[in-house]
Amino acid sequence: MNSAVPSTEPQGTPSPSDGLLDFPASSALKLEPHLPPPPPSPAATTTTDTTKSKTSSTKPFVTLTFATSLDSSLSLAPGVRTTLSGPQSKAMTHFLRSRHAAILVGVGTAVADDPGLNCKILSPFSSSQREQHPNQPRPIILDPSARWEVSEKSKVIQLARLKQGLGPFIFTARRVEEVPEERRGVVEGMGGKYVHVEGLKVKGDGEGEGETGSGESFAWADVLRTIKEEGLDSVMIEGGGSVINSLLALEQGGEQELVDSVIVTIAPTWLGAGGVLVCPPRAVGRDGQPAPPVRLRDVSWHPLGEDVVLCGKILR
Repeated sequence: MNSAVPSTEPQGTPSPSDGLLDFPASSALKLEPHLPPPPPSPAATTTTDTTKSKTSSTKPFVTLTFATSLDSSLSLAPGVRTTLSGPQSKAMTHFLRSRHAAILVGVGTAVADDPGLNCKILSPFSSSQREQHPNQPRPIILDPSARWEVSEKSKVIQLARLKQGLGPFIFTARRVEEVPEERRGVVEGMGGKYVHVEGLKVKGDGEGEGETGSGESFAWADVLRTIKEEGLDSVMIEGGGSVINSLLALEQGGEQELVDSVIVTIAPTWLGAGGVLVCPPRAVGRDGQPAPPVRLRDVSWHPLGEDVVLCGKILR
């Protein structure tokens, strides 16, 4: 994408020496009404690999989550990593990752931020020693033009090699065989793959659905259907800016009902003018007048350290 690229790796104070984070069960319980059904426990499954879904829904459970300042900014400027989340809300983000089958970002975030896209929460299933949570989300990168030069040095690949995360699924509008063989080898060697999704040509600078920087983008319905077809029943959409805004634009216009849950961390800071905003284009009705604004229902607020977490569902 060629707009906002906030960091998708939540920032905070130093964590324990093993890098694992602890999120209290009492805090996790408050988020439960806004989460997809829990995945099977380690005792009920022998692999973290995805299996084909047996549910009848045509799309996965979609959670939209991000951290924002008081002036609705994701970062100070496009491509600038900006610390917003405190240590408690950082741990919450990784807990949320443990509860989703996939985590999705746009190619701009992958290029600029080199995110790990794994779950660093402490496993609740081990009482004798500190272990990483066994439920790792499948990283999904929306890359219509296949411009992300993924390599052995990419953080998501390094974590997969260390078995601290999963290999990425890279959604592209290119034919898979058109992707450079070296990149395909790196991704496939870690259990990931390139997945062809039909591209949707858009005008202008690429600020369309699903993300791009080349004037080509995806329709969200196609993206979510493909995720479901890959056997992933839930996805956590973290960014970047054009991904978030394009998804909210569809909800605001009443065109599609895609988002099941919204979880936003609000940090007690202003980033000022020029930042990357969560601000979808205003929808206009058939009469040319502004459409009714989107509002959340079943809202709950949860203080976490100096941050406040807002949870809700989009009012239909």
